[in-house]
Amino acid sequence: MSVPIGTNTTLRTIANELGRCHPGAFSASLGLRGKKRPAVVVQSDAYAGVVSTIVVAEVTKNLSLASDAACLFIDSSTPDGQATGLVRDSVVSCWVLVTVYTDNVEKVLGTLSPEMKRTLKECLRTALELT
Repeated sequence: MSVPIGTNTTLRTIANELGRCHPGAFSASLGLRGKKRPAVVVQSDAYAGVVSTIVVAEVTKNLSLASDAACLFIDSSTPDGQATGLVRDSVVSCWVLVTVYTDNVEKVLGTLSPEMKRTLKECLRTALELT
């Protein structure tokens, strides 16, 4: 699913859901990387619309990270992988988390399945050493 985001109200309504995939959350303007890249919202849905920032995890095409316990592998050939809106196999790195202003989010690419969200939560627990 690809949903363009226009107004700030729309952005806060749809962008702040755990497991939403977004392009462009990481960019040169944030001083992180030299290009825009996709990201997955990892912030609690309870804060949607409460603050003007969201916490996101980096999505990378570097598949050497796929087996890391703090990373979620997304197989783009599966129905769950296709639902993310990512066009190639990717890895969500839960040890590369950034807080970004919602205005920096361009659109929603897709979403994670309930099973992928459960796995993502385990990856976050591992990356952050949460019990």
